[in-house]
Amino acid sequence: MPAIAPTILIVDDEPAIRQMLDFALASSGYSCRGAGDAEQAQASIGAAPPDLILLDWMLPGISGLDFARRLRRDPKTCRIPIIMLTARGEEDDRISGLDVGADDYVTKPFSTRELLARIRAVLRRNAPAASGAAIEAEGLRVDMETHRVTARGDALVLSPTELRLLQFFVTHPERVYSRSQLLDGVWGDNVHIEERTVDVHIRRLRKVLEPYHYDRFIQTVRSVGYRFSTQT
Repeated sequence: MPAIAPTILIVDDEPAIRQMLDFALASSGYSCRGAGDAEQAQASIGAAPPDLILLDWMLPGISGLDFARRLRRDPKTCRIPIIMLTARGEEDDRISGLDVGADDYVTKPFSTRELLARIRAVLRRNAPAASGAAIEAEGLRVDMETHRVTARGDALVLSPTELRLLQFFVTHPERVYSRSQLLDGVWGDNVHIEERTVDVHIRRLRKVLEPYHYDRFIQTVRSVGYRFSTQT
């Protein structure tokens, strides 16, 4: 039986861009759907969640940034990977996109080859991992098979990147990792992402863990990087 093509939702208010992306992605074996604004995108996701969302920053009505924030807050959509597409290339803008939970950020104009490479990398990072036993640390439980995280029995809502980062930490406790090592271990080799991206996702992960005081497990080692440790 042939593999099912990943479905990509293209959210952009310019029909010409949607058509161009649809052609490029379909030619590379992806199944595509389009939406001109956040409301159309929400309806499309509700009908059938895609495997990945290409989301333009500048949308009419609800901006792409606000829509990404909404998706990350909803348990039904929080794990759908998002790649932001935008002409805003300043570092602060990229950090804003990552801060709301985007998995990657592509600045316009971009080549379709680069975009396809980014899509493959994000989908590869979010592919189901080999099953394994659940890991628990003082009430923080990470189920490696179902990809669920609970804190003292409460389900936590994590983005795909935050989940992978936490899984990496709990399976490599006590060891200190530099930002570049975390990029290789969590995002994968040969993925061109700035090291500051690690700090953004560490901050987001700590924010989720903070109400349960588990943020203390992710420790900053000055001038080196980070480690996961239950020892204070």
